[in-house]
Amino acid sequence: MAKFQDYYAILGVSKSATQEEVQRAYRKLARQYHPDINKESTAEEKFKQINEAYEVLGDPEKRARYDQLGSGWDGQFAHGEYQSGDNVRFHFSNADPGQFSDFFQNLFGGGWGFGEENEFRGGAARRRRGRDHEATINISLADAYHGARKSIELERIESDSTGKPIRTRRSYDVAIPAGVTDGSLIRLAGQGGSGSGGGESGDLFLRVNILPDKRFTLNGHDLATTVDITPWEAALGSKVPVPTIDGRINLTVPAGTQSGQTLRVRGKGMPAASGRYGDLMVNVRIVVPKHLSARERKLFEELAKESRFDPRT
Repeated sequence: MAKFQDYYAILGVSKSATQEEVQRAYRKLARQYHPDINKESTAEEKFKQINEAYEVLGDPEKRARYDQLGSGWDGQFAHGEYQSGDNVRFHFSNADPGQFSDFFQNLFGGGWGFGEENEFRGGAARRRRGRDHEATINISLADAYHGARKSIELERIESDSTGKPIRTRRSYDVAIPAGVTDGSLIRLAGQGGSGSGGGESGDLFLRVNILPDKRFTLNGHDLATTVDITPWEAALGSKVPVPTIDGRINLTVPAGTQSGQTLRVRGKGMPAASGRYGDLMVNVRIVVPKHLSARERKLFEELAKESRFDPRT
């Protein structure tokens, strides 16, 4: 018997969650457990579970079929009685449906795949455009900033003349435009499912997933980073080096800057439309030395005696 998969629990959302809430939960977890980022031994398996859960809950039709199970899933699967529906075919964005669990494949039966079926009316094939497909392409923040060309390989499942599914692999050379945003789609025209009855092929849409960066967080076209400064740099003002995507700048820290204060550097974010750029938001963190020399300790003691500043008043 296939083991039941609680997709809502896997994504950490309630059964009443909106599609937007499901999507937000998926993106957060996918970044957290992506094998390129998370090196824990269980990360890859967790990542597969998250993708499988989103494959179902992220699609209203598949989510509705999953919700039909209710509390009766045990008996249905135990006795092989569950049927996915007559002639029901679902489209899946994952490049390799064979990686899904037994529960998933039992739930959707033989209806999954990238193949197209001919429709007939009065004995003649009906002209029909092929289905659009979707997959995910992972890129770095630097690729999103500068633009890049990526070669990716995807597995497709098509049907031969007898309707038997055939797995094939195809490579694509993808142009990543500078300034592409997280979650946006890159369209490869005519690279989707084959049409039937002489219809044109569908398109392949690649959903952009910008991988987490060690130095920056991304918010639309703005970037955010943190810089550590000394107490005297904060009190007296100074210039401190701050990283940007394409190098470093000397950031002016005004005298009297507070820990947690954010300084905006205009035009040092991600590319936007019409040659404009987002901003770099620099969070200032004041750090005190853990170990003091005798001279440093004496100077701090003198400052403590001299200063009338009280941050608690």
